[in-house]
Amino acid sequence: MTKEQIHTDSYSLYNSDFMEVMPTIKSESIDLGFYSPPFSNLYTYSSSERDMSNVSSVAEFLEHYEFLVKEMARVTKKGRINAIHICDICDISGTLSDFPSKIIELHLKHGFEYKSRVTVGKEPLKVKIRTMVQSLMHKYIVQDATRCFPANPDYILIFRKKGDCEVPVTHPCGMKNYAGQTLILPHMVTAWNNANNTNLTELELEDFLKKEEVDSEITKLNYYIWQRYANAIWDDIREGNVLPFKNTKDENDEKHVTPTQLDVIDRIVELYSNPNEVVLSPCAGVGSDAYSPVSLGRKAIAIELKDSYFKQMLLNVKDAEKRFKESQVQKELF
Repeated sequence: MTKEQIHTDSYSLYNSDFMEVMPTIKSESIDLGFYSPPFSNLYTYSSSERDMSNVSSVAEFLEHYEFLVKEMARVTKKGRINAIHICDICDISGTLSDFPSKIIELHLKHGFEYKSRVTVGKEPLKVKIRTMVQSLMHKYIVQDATRCFPANPDYILIFRKKGDCEVPVTHPCGMKNYAGQTLILPHMVTAWNNANNTNLTELELEDFLKKEEVDSEITKLNYYIWQRYANAIWDDIREGNVLPFKNTKDENDEKHVTPTQLDVIDRIVELYSNPNEVVLSPCAGVGSDAYSPVSLGRKAIAIELKDSYFKQMLLNVKDAEKRFKESQVQKELF
């Protein structure tokens, strides 16, 4: 049952189980799907029987999740992208299982092609502070390094629905905006300075490239942005670039809130959708998957089961269209 729904020209937000809403969405009407499923053995987000994270095993989760994959295959347009934010999961002993492989199998079964896996790096110290996982603690390097392992990354699994894409996703001027911490890397500056007999800094080179036209409105900076996005390791995602979420913790629920970084969503939305197209998130959390596309000139459909998350999503998404306008005003003022 849908508890609440809000509709504007830019978005439709539902406080509901996705399986109540998905059947009402027209077949082949969605241009891009992006979401992070509430997968088993990581966090339990709520006590609802409808919550995919509230299961007793990975097998039970996958049985539930397959209904969503089938519906995503139905509503996504041919030739268009579904991107799934995922990670490996571990059992109570700390042993990892290759969870992404199970997600891949389900998508292949229901009409998607598996196209790419992006690795989103995590800063080990921040992970250690947040989780207190022993395998990242320095004292175990001293005592027994066989108990120490790198911080587990996140992954973005990219699937393309089989069939011919009727409306291609075009970028007439290439990628214009860089979502991340560091666009120009030191080796890029060194190569440029050596080739051009200059002594520019990273910021000076970035500013120069913005003005250096290659073809019509395409600048050399557009090439650099795509070079960074085309790398399958996104190692400069700003971990703190997330929407407000602290007020979403219910007293009787597991106290875990894990909003996806906006840099990740921004990259996927800009790469794989055109302005005014529809982006769907069936597991929207506090609304990051709707906030990003709306702020970037797309339309969003977002579904969230948990009441407190939905309330926070309403607060977050209503200001999405102001996101870059306010930044532009500040630039013009200064």
